[in-house]
Amino acid sequence: MQFDAVTAFGAASVAAMLICYALEDRGRVWILAFALACWSSALYGWLAGAWPFTVVEALWGAIAVRRYAGRR
Repeated sequence: MQFDAVTAFGAASVAAMLICYALEDRGRVWILAFALACWSSALYGWLAGAWPFTVVEALWGAIAVRRYAGRR
């Protein structure tokens, strides 16, 4: 198994998603951080050549932004 910079970036992105998702109840800023982590993960998918993963993560990011905007 090869662990290069792209793989490290992907692992960090997914870890950030997990942490932000777990902290969403503490404030809406965590929802926005989750969206950014999703888009970071989408970038990883694009760099890795996994376009279905890219599309799904980009959509999750957009959904999170909508939740962020709707929560007061």
